[in-house]
Amino acid sequence: MNWFEDFAPRRFEVNGVQLFARVSRGAPGKRPALLLLHGFPQTHALWQRVAQHLVNDFYLVLPDLRGYGDSSKYPGLADHSNYSKRAMAQDMVALMDVLGLDRFGVCGHDRGGRVAHRLALDHPARVSRLCVIDIAPTLDMYDATDFEFARAYYHWFHLIQPAPLPELMIGGNSLAYLHHKLGGWGTGGMDHIEPAALAEYERCFCQPETIHAVCEDYRASAGIDLEHDRQSRSQGQKIACDTLVLWGERGVVHKMFQPVALWQAQCAGVVSGQVLAAGHFIPEELPQETARTLRDFFAAT
Repeated sequence: MNWFEDFAPRRFEVNGVQLFARVSRGAPGKRPALLLLHGFPQTHALWQRVAQHLVNDFYLVLPDLRGYGDSSKYPGLADHSNYSKRAMAQDMVALMDVLGLDRFGVCGHDRGGRVAHRLALDHPARVSRLCVIDIAPTLDMYDATDFEFARAYYHWFHLIQPAPLPELMIGGNSLAYLHHKLGGWGTGGMDHIEPAALAEYERCFCQPETIHAVCEDYRASAGIDLEHDRQSRSQGQKIACDTLVLWGERGVVHKMFQPVALWQAQCAGVVSGQVLAAGHFIPEELPQETARTLRDFFAAT
């Protein structure tokens, strides 16, 4: 089955990078716009089954974040700012500008949730509603680091090591590394992943440029992103819109954090939350439930 037959594949030159995205066919404006952002170590293919349940209700935009999938993969700058969540969020705003979408809902899983968080902070007039899936705020997660968290999320500390050490280590057997990640964090294997999606993850991740880019993504999160987050908090800046938090009951976030309380502290809007019977990769593990929950939340805009 062609999961994306209702979507047009397009390339966009925005913000100094080339982004690949799949966009709902037809003119925008008749349906609410919804931007869906994937995380590590995946691509927009994460949303393939969810999108099939939402395509009639929303004008969907499914991009590959810079450094991932078929989007640009540039060498990281010394301060990693070209992989900051601020830069990635600006990519998304520029993409939506090209599409003529002034206001839209945003849902992000994993790293995409961190981009969505920064997008809502930096561009509050653009975001009607926000959903983050299986994350707590980056600053809170780093500040709460202990032995158990470091063991569960060791990749947060491995990927931020200076180049090229983690790149060389992962590149030694990138396929095994990818499979280990896709089957981890409470998922118990890769049975939840469609073969076509797995093939895309393998094709896109197992490249030296991608491996470097994802390391840069994490290096930015441990440096310049924290600076941006601390600055936002010191200025009293909060998410302005209503926010939905979803997380898996078998995942690390559920075991180690109080996600609703942490997001409530960062949001001026109404924060609601729901724990789902899944591990980390909720959109693929529970596509129908994810789609139903997103439809109910974003249709209220």
